[in-house]
This record gives sequence, structure tokens and C-alpha cells, in this order.
Amino acid sequence: MAGTLYITGDKAADGLLNKDGTALLIGMLLDQQVPMEWAFSGPAKLKERLGHVDARKIAAMDEADFVAVCAEKPSIHRFPGSMGKRIHQLCTVLTDEYGGKASNIWKDLATGAELYRRLHALPGYGEEKSHIFVAILAKTQGVAPEGWREAAGKFGDDVPRSVADISDPESLAKVREWKKAQKAAKRNKQDQPI
Repeated sequence: MAGTLYITGDKAADGLLNKDGTALLIGMLLDQQVPMEWAFSGPAKLKERLGHVDARKIAAMDEADFVAVCAEKPSIHRFPGSMGKRIHQLCTVLTDEYGGKASNIWKDLATGAELYRRLHALPGYGEEKSHIFVAILAKTQGVAPEGWREAAGKFGDDVPRSVADISDPESLAKVREWKKAQKAAKRNKQDQPI
């Protein structure tokens, strides 16, 4: 994997996201109730503290010990306790079902619908997060199974609406502008009234 996602403002942190599927999956998991940059910097913080973002090693840790790592200042999220537990759960599923590698989720897939189904079954991956991650894989990581646009929902279009549409400073600015306009119009990322 060697993608084009540009989000954290830190070359090493973005590089980790673009090379390591588990880091990318964890970054997307953290992308709620905090700025995108903070969420997607989380995997780099974990790697700095643990020396890795290996799902098998994280799953093997005592959950409370892992949560304590997540809560170290600066914490990986506004809610490091609940998000630390969720990461631990995610890594356990990756270990038990995907050989400890997130990239196995999208390996040898026939359709975008199957990719969406696999993502949606993961801890912390609801409908919208799963749609966005399908779009991230297709738009920035070169993983575009047949029907990915349909599986990504609104996030499969060419409107700069989410992290999936960010590959450089200019596209980051466009996504921010679009989100600001949506907020002013009282609409969400899927163009629905809020």
C-alpha cells in the first residue's frame, strides 16, 4: 500500500497512514468528535509510544494497559478511554478474523458491497464510517473493487466532502470550505438536513 492521503500536516504520520492499513483503519475509527488532523494523527502517536501499530500485539495487550497508552498526554482522542477500548476491540477482530492485518479486509475482494459489509462488521464502523472508508481506499489507496462508488454512497462522488477527497493542501481546503457551507445550510456530509 502506498497511497496519497494527506490529512495530518505531518509527513511521517501521513506516510504511516498511506503505507499501513491497520494505521489507516485506526485513524478512521478515531475520526469522530475531534478534528480530522487529530484523529488521523492517533496511529502515529501509538507507533511512537508502542514502537508499532501491529494489531496482534495490541490485541495481546491487557485492555487497561492499552487504554493507559492512549490516555498519555497528549491523548490520542478527546475520549481516550472509550476510543482506546474500541481500538483494542478492532485489533482483536483483525487478529481473529484477518490474520492481524487490516489490508486482508480488502484483499481478494470481488465487489465494493463485500468490502462495505466487512467494514461495517468491525467495532466502531457504522454506516457512514464504512462508506467513507470504502471511498478512502478507492480514491487514495488504489483499492477500487467493482461497484465501490455505490458501496461508498454519497462519498463515492466527486464532491470534496470527506477525508477521502484529501490528497494535498488544496483539496484539504476544498473539503473544509464544503463542510463550512454545509454547516451554514444546516446539512450533513451526505447532503441531508440536520
